[in-house]
Amino acid sequence: MKRFVAIMALCLALAACATKPPPAPDRVPLPPPPPPGEPASTQGMSAEALRAAFGAPAFLRKEGDAQMWRYDGGACHAFFFLYPENGQLTVRHVETVPRPPESAIDPACLELLRKRPPAPAS
Repeated sequence: MKRFVAIMALCLALAACATKPPPAPDRVPLPPPPPPGEPASTQGMSAEALRAAFGAPAFLRKEGDAQMWRYDGGACHAFFFLYPENGQLTVRHVETVPRPPESAIDPACLELLRKRPPAPAS
């Protein structure tokens, strides 16, 4: 009988370890990634061409060899993700905020950002 109780206690302890704890209230699950929707006009664009088309970014973040350039408009923001390719930084992904549910970008946002006066080069 003692052996049975000891085995049951061990099984219950192992079962308690196997269950996932509920998410902490301060941890919000990440939303799903945006759907694909790379605009042909920016896919594969070099950093120099991006700067020529959109001006200097409002914010630039470097992580290793990759960079994220953010452009701010009155009603939207565009994020360009550049990675090294053939010795130069190249646009590989673009997102806008806000964006339509079926695409990663809002073409009107990119058009708005292209038409704004160029920022001074830094």
